[in-house]
Amino acid sequence: MFAALNSIEPHLQNLTEIDLFHAGTAWAAERRPMVLERATHRLADLAKSLQGKEYLEGRFSAADLLMTTVLRIPRQTDLVAQFPVLDAYCRRCESRPVFRKALADQLATFARNAPPQ
Repeated sequence: MFAALNSIEPHLQNLTEIDLFHAGTAWAAERRPMVLERATHRLADLAKSLQGKEYLEGRFSAADLLMTTVLRIPRQTDLVAQFPVLDAYCRRCESRPVFRKALADQLATFARNAPPQ
């Protein structure tokens, strides 16, 4: 869980922020390659640690829920799909009923508290 939040998420968030909120700016064009390299390096480490395993700790756990949620962040890219082991891991975790329920519960909270239109 700590790896998801401290080793992977910051780099994916940085990349996503650049892509979604600062695309087209000169500074973002200069910074993005470095941010992408860092994110790619972290994902390569994660892919290596998942090699030959279905889940982070051998069985599906809260760590997998969290890591899968983090790996969904850069959906504006094909970054995760570039690592077949991570792509398969995400698909495996997302197909779990408990993952679908946790995501639905989280989204329901946002829907209940949406700002007035």
